[in-house]
Amino acid sequence: MATASSSEDGGGARRRRLRAGIGTWVVRKLAGATLTLGFVLVFNFVLFRMMPGDPAKTFLRGRQANPQRLAQLRSQLGLDDPWPVQFGKYLKETLRGNLGDSWSQGNRPIVELLADRIWPTLLLSGTSLVLAAVIGIWLGARSGWRHGQAFDKGTTSAAIGLYSLPEWWLGLLLLLVFASPAALNIFPGGGLTDPRGGVNPVLDTVWHLVLPCTTLTLVYIAQYSLIMRSSVLDERYADYLTTARAKGLRDDQVLTRHALPNALLPTLTLFFLSLGFVVSGAITVETVYSWPGLGLLSYEALRGPDIPLLQGLFLVFSVAVILMNLLADLLYPLLDPRVRLS
Repeated sequence: MATASSSEDGGGARRRRLRAGIGTWVVRKLAGATLTLGFVLVFNFVLFRMMPGDPAKTFLRGRQANPQRLAQLRSQLGLDDPWPVQFGKYLKETLRGNLGDSWSQGNRPIVELLADRIWPTLLLSGTSLVLAAVIGIWLGARSGWRHGQAFDKGTTSAAIGLYSLPEWWLGLLLLLVFASPAALNIFPGGGLTDPRGGVNPVLDTVWHLVLPCTTLTLVYIAQYSLIMRSSVLDERYADYLTTARAKGLRDDQVLTRHALPNALLPTLTLFFLSLGFVVSGAITVETVYSWPGLGLLSYEALRGPDIPLLQGLFLVFSVAVILMNLLADLLYPLLDPRVRLS
């Protein structure tokens, strides 16, 4: 009885130490994410105040700007205040959720602009990411499993070629082939919907989504395919797969039941990290296709330069990446038991 009791006490102690260790590890990750966010806030403030040019003149572009009006505007915008005072105001308003007003978008609140533009970006980048992950994982797994065969050589060469292409160049190429009146002219050349209406809005959006989504998907597929292929090659000759083959499992069963679960871990990590960039979208692709998302909004803000809008966009993009990195760190031990044991 004494032995059983001491064994139970020892098991309970180990569980308590494990929970305490997990709690400490989670707190460390949260603290790291918080410190990174603090650095982003400081960097975001300093970076856009080091840009050349006079923000007051930018704000008054296209309108009469005499010296008295410029001085009055600098005072209203707080540009005459010392940097510590400006940073204090910036930090206070940011924590309140007030990112200011856009200089180039009719003085609209930046939060409203971001809310209007985020859905098209999530639709485009999210759809592309999911399609690329599914197709890329399948291609990479088959390619790695058939190492050295024609399928492997063909898909690997295609993936390397696509990965080397600039997104904007591929977008322009697809536009010339599929949206130009001089070529096939099958798909619309830009925008989210047809401004003339008369078409089911859902189908119209899907039709406009085809070319930009195809562009991003082709580029993203290359990443997932190459990483998945490398992971499968690492697992291909492992002892546990030899044991599975000795049990009489077919080759495809060995791949799907045994090799894939372990080979998926690096690809899943890439997927979670890529989620952070879904919010930022693809600036070049959205610009090429006039897709009204955050990427195109970033391009419009850079033309100003619209400093408050650029600050707001940079902050939103950075927060999304930090949160998705944190999520990947917290989920990885659940996906890979070896991390929990280390």
